[in-house]
Amino acid sequence: MNQLEKEEYLREYALLKTKGKPFFPYAIAKDSAMAVIVLIVIIVMSLVLGAELGPKADPTTTTYVPRPEWYFFFLFEVLRVIKPPEYVPMATIGIPTLAMILLFLLPFYDRSAERRPERRPIATAAGILTIFAMAYLTFLGANAGSPNQIDMEPPADLKGAALTEWNQGRLVVAQSGCLACHAIGENGNHGPGPRLTHVARDLPAAAIAQTLRNPTAPMPSFQGLAESQPEKFNAMVAFLGSLK
Repeated sequence: MNQLEKEEYLREYALLKTKGKPFFPYAIAKDSAMAVIVLIVIIVMSLVLGAELGPKADPTTTTYVPRPEWYFFFLFEVLRVIKPPEYVPMATIGIPTLAMILLFLLPFYDRSAERRPERRPIATAAGILTIFAMAYLTFLGANAGSPNQIDMEPPADLKGAALTEWNQGRLVVAQSGCLACHAIGENGNHGPGPRLTHVARDLPAAAIAQTLRNPTAPMPSFQGLAESQPEKFNAMVAFLGSLK
């Protein structure tokens, strides 16, 4: 922006300012009316829909799934998409920090006098893409399943009752807290327990069942599950025994 363009812009701005309306009471009245409308909408929604209340907190559970507030769903989904552990700091710290820095520095690197969207194609396109990406990630985060699940397809040769048992075993393993210490495929944590992605290569089903009944500390024992709900225990063994 050269000196001539700057002077022309200032003259046009001064002319438009003289034709405008004062901030008080016009702008304040509009803002106040909009604030009242928003407040009424919130009150009506709270009376009609009510507050979202989950089950009573249980401090002893090992399968509780924390969920962020809806306005953090897009960051929650970014963390779900970036699964490799070495990239987790980038998802949790790097991307949000970079976005905030770019936002704070906006007045310094965007020095154009133009404010009409159609005359600023790059800025307009970047803004639309950012809004679309946040909205899409928010939608995915709101509809995402529990992180206590195993994203793994069953073996192609499983049919009928064997396939049903395999799916039940996958669910039991996912909901029993195993992913807190073990990794299965792209899910779970890398330690302190070993990876279970190919556990059946080293241990037969009988050895897996024995390990579940009499594990090495700090792994909990599933002897109680085997006695109280043997069908779930057997499904758990069948699932782990298929991981080759």
